Amino acid sequence: MNKNQVEGHANEAKGRVKEVAGKVTGDKRMEYKGKAEKHGGKAEARYGDLKRAAKKATK
Repeated sequence: MNKNQVEGHANEAKGRVKEVAGKVTGDKRMEYKGKAEKHGGKAEARYGDLKRAAKKATK
């Protein structure tokens, strides 16, 4: 795993926690921030996957 994959998965997990906390407390703003962070984390993890695949393909 590379740095982007690790950070992406961590941000995805943090976003999920914020999203659920927002739902439980009824705080729509926190819920939406959590969703945004979760999707940003997914994107970063996928970028890391692509980066890893490109590096592997060039070897």
